[in-house]
Amino acid sequence: MILLWIFSNYYVIIFTNKSPSKGGIYMSKRIITINRMYGSGGRAIGKALAEELGIGFYDRELIEIAAKKKNIPLGDLADVDEKRPGVWSFPVNHEIQINPEYLTIPMNDVLFELQRDIILSLSDKEDCVIVGRCANHILLDRTSVFIYAPFETRVKTIMERLDREEKSARKLVKRMDKERKAYYEFFTDENWLDMGQYDLCIDSSRFTTEEIVKILKEAYER
Repeated sequence: MILLWIFSNYYVIIFTNKSPSKGGIYMSKRIITINRMYGSGGRAIGKALAEELGIGFYDRELIEIAAKKKNIPLGDLADVDEKRPGVWSFPVNHEIQINPEYLTIPMNDVLFELQRDIILSLSDKEDCVIVGRCANHILLDRTSVFIYAPFETRVKTIMERLDREEKSARKLVKRMDKERKAYYEFFTDENWLDMGQYDLCIDSSRFTTEEIVKILKEAYER
């Protein structure tokens, strides 16, 4: 069943029968996971929501935790964050990339597994908001959100945020969306843009950040 939540004369799509993904785990803490198109404001929305609720917020913070946990330079992990492994070759710079059978593993895979373990640990310890990193697939019964916006709106956002020319902003938005899509679909075998796998899908161009936070806060407290 699909419900339409009327808010300020706009509609928020709420999927109440999302299909369970393969490989996820059901946990107990109250968590909202946010997937987002590049330039849609997903990180800012997630951070504002966490502050409003007084709970933890994890986005790039997950990379920092992983780096400290395994004593890997932060830059090495940041370079492969939310990117699928290369098809033909990849650098092997750390012992953690060699498994017990002495087969080499892309750092992308290493980071995904580290972040997966951290997400599972968080889900057993605290209420929080988690942005990206396939968290909705890892935590099946948490409230999952997809933040999107029209391409042109996102291009304008990136032009203003990063002080880029329009041509450069267009290329960046396309590249980042492509990377996030490839990453998500590689590690989950699900379609990144399949709205049926998320509980709420919100067009951020239709609302202010404050209005979206209000919607998500209500969903969190239901």
